Amino acid sequence: MNKLSQQEEEELISFIKDWLKSHGFNQKDLAYELNIKSSRTSEIVLKMKELYKKGGIFNIAKNLIKIEQNWLNNIKNDYQEKNQIPPYSQLGIDSLDSLLTQMDQDTSE
Repeated sequence: MNKLSQQEEEELISFIKDWLKSHGFNQKDLAYELNIKSSRTSEIVLKMKELYKKGGIFNIAKNLIKIEQNWLNNIKNDYQEKNQIPPYSQLGIDSLDSLLTQMDQDTSE
């Protein structure tokens, strides 16, 4: 592949910034996912150019889709972990106390 035109580069960066904002992430998060050390726009552009050379805009899209799926899966997993109810936590202390009292009465009869 050749290289991104100046207009394509500007449009891609604009898209990426909007995309990050819409998901609540920032350039540092993207840099981490792209395995680059700096989150500066110029470094992200260099990585996008590298991806473009290896497979065009399709390759850039494929990589961004993988990143987005990873983020969405992590959000889903975090949500499930936070909302997972530990055993017996639905029973209040009063309910547990009355259950134990009932069991005690049942065994003494």
